[in-house]
Amino acid sequence: MCFSSSEEAVKYIDSHVDGETVGFGGSVTLEQIGLYEALSKHNTVYWHQRIPDGKTSREVRLKANASNIYISSVNALAETGEIINIDGNCNRVASIFYGHEKVYLVIGKNKLEKDYAGALYRARNIASPLNAKRVGAKTPCAVKGDRCYDCKSKERICRGLSVLWAKPMTGEFEVILIHEKLGY
Repeated sequence: MCFSSSEEAVKYIDSHVDGETVGFGGSVTLEQIGLYEALSKHNTVYWHQRIPDGKTSREVRLKANASNIYISSVNALAETGEIINIDGNCNRVASIFYGHEKVYLVIGKNKLEKDYAGALYRARNIASPLNAKRVGAKTPCAVKGDRCYDCKSKERICRGLSVLWAKPMTGEFEVILIHEKLGY
């Protein structure tokens, strides 16, 4: 589905997800569009960027992983169809791949690339350095902010790479493309 604004996309998802358990992957895009706030009014939403008192990040991630619906963004989408993600804990890529009744992938137009090579470049050299900088990692890419250095730092946030060439055989998937610059 394509939307001209994030408000339209939020309204669409909000109207289709009701009374569910919903897991969110770590995402600046989801933060920017306010989807958590909308869905939390009538769903049970688990997001490690919103940890309830008395819970740990791990507990919330496990609940998100076990939810009926999973919502995330991605690092890049190729016009040829490949969807690329790089992840540090790999909870996001694992949840996108398997286990949910439905997965929504919410993507800003800035993440669209011509082909697989461009999408992979974007994920490694644009999205990952910006994410590393955002979380305060002490890695070469976070400090310089210009590209991946394929470092071996303990703070490295790019530990897993996933590529969806086609929809997995189980579960329903929906790509939500928004005609706005969102996330990294």
